[in-house]
Amino acid sequence: MKKIVLLRHGESEWNLENRFTGWTDVDLTAKGIEEAKRAGLLLKKEGFQFDIAYTSFLKRAIKTLNYTLDKLNQDWIPIEKSWRLNEKHYGALQGFNKSETALKFGEEQVLIWRRSYNVAPESLSDDDPRNPRFEIRYKDVPDMELPRTESLEDAIHRTMPYWECLIFPNLKTANEILVVAHGNSLRGIVKHLKNISDADIVNLNLPTGIPYVFEFDESLNLVKDYFLGDPEEVKKLMEAVANQAKK
Repeated sequence: MKKIVLLRHGESEWNLENRFTGWTDVDLTAKGIEEAKRAGLLLKKEGFQFDIAYTSFLKRAIKTLNYTLDKLNQDWIPIEKSWRLNEKHYGALQGFNKSETALKFGEEQVLIWRRSYNVAPESLSDDDPRNPRFEIRYKDVPDMELPRTESLEDAIHRTMPYWECLIFPNLKTANEILVVAHGNSLRGIVKHLKNISDADIVNLNLPTGIPYVFEFDESLNLVKDYFLGDPEEVKKLMEAVANQAKK
């Protein structure tokens, strides 16, 4: 049985402050570090031995991967980083508190911006300092490919070529792969793997720091998927994510 584990980064500073983060490069909180370590211990307990790991260009994911691998004693495995695994770009919403935004625009509108498939927030202007074109880490990415805002659909179109051309094909020779990324880039992968409809994807909320395991047969057909951890705890954590944008 071949396995891919998807892991959303641990709690970040802006998760704690309930802000739209997107491509803003914020660090982990102390709780986020502990979530990453706990994920590593869970994976170690289950006997995972990863052949390779993938993560984004954002430190909250990179550090989560590092803490997780450290607890697994697998710091040595190959790691690939890609901007294509970055979080969905929240455009002009980045930095704003989700609850305050819900008070201003209404919970329904904020839910659409956060979880709908094809609606993007207002775009950043070309001279906005939050525009990724000003960051040296993206110097090798063509400007036309760098988002100023994204819907989930846009984020999926960015992520899936990397998934389909590099990550998933590596499962032919690897037995276990770890992908540490973000709520929406991972939602796009889950949507693809489980054939979730555009309408139903709004109901999928991934908690921080909980390994999500996908098992495949030798022909790379999906056999089953499950979260590691107590099901009731995972359910509560998913509900907490869903409630972040309440007034």
